[in-house]
Amino acid sequence: MLPTYVWVILAVPAAVLLFFVVLFAMFFSLWVRAKAAGMPVSLFGLLFARLRRLDPEYLVDCLITLWNAGLEISMEDLEAHVLCGGNLGSVVDAVISGDKAGLDVDFHSLAAIDLAGRDVMDAVNTRVNPKVLVCPPPGSGLSAISGVAQDGVRLAARARVTVRTNLAQLVGGAGEETIMARVGEGIVTAIGRAESHRDILERPELISACVLSRGLDSGTCFEILSVDIADVDVLDNVAARLQSSQAAADKRIAQADAEIRRAAAVAVQQEMKARTTESESRVAAAQSAVPLGVAAAFGEANLGRRRPLRHSVNSRMRWRAEA
Repeated sequence: MLPTYVWVILAVPAAVLLFFVVLFAMFFSLWVRAKAAGMPVSLFGLLFARLRRLDPEYLVDCLITLWNAGLEISMEDLEAHVLCGGNLGSVVDAVISGDKAGLDVDFHSLAAIDLAGRDVMDAVNTRVNPKVLVCPPPGSGLSAISGVAQDGVRLAARARVTVRTNLAQLVGGAGEETIMARVGEGIVTAIGRAESHRDILERPELISACVLSRGLDSGTCFEILSVDIADVDVLDNVAARLQSSQAAADKRIAQADAEIRRAAAVAVQQEMKARTTESESRVAAAQSAVPLGVAAAFGEANLGRRRPLRHSVNSRMRWRAEA
């Protein structure tokens, strides 16, 4: 029987050999696929990927797809993106689509966009195939953007905005809501600048020119390619309505002023009636004093007979004293 140390010496190479046999059995087919595609992938790299709780087969498939598309991306970059929680399949598809479309994109920039929470595949597709946004948006509750021209006529316009993704500002740039808000503001401004609503009806491109000249896509993740006015409607004449309201208000003010003057005239009339009554009372008082004078004249027997002036004066003074 062999000593213990001999068994130990024999067990170590056997364990190493068993390890390589198991490793070879687990990843041999996958390693052969990678080598057949010309990728520098080792068995230990596949083993370490499995130890990191990654799917080596999925990583190799993505790597083969990239290499077949002519993009040399390392296995470590793919593993790093998956370990960071990114969507590797979406990034791979976006990189291939952008490269075939001639866009200046790379794996690391699109991986950063994906980790920022953006849909990189949709961003690349929108860059390649610009999309059309409707202003106002269907879910905003508005059927059109309205504005008032300088002649007082209110117009409503609907626009179609063609945009494409600006990949350089995709992280941190404003989205579709900001674009729609700025385009709506530009439509209102363009209508307000028109001297007559007929100018807008005859040349709707004035709105497009005004919107494009304002640089509304600055600070956003989109580039505005064109603004097309789909429809322009005449709603109402705001100036006429305001003038009618002003005329009605002026009429009520004039009626109030007339009522004030009428009330003042009625007050003056009542005052004159009071003065007339006062004068009539004074006349009645004077008339009531006449019989007293006649009675005094009878008492003095002074009914037309002339007396000496002195006697007459004395009689008059006595009569006043008695009265």
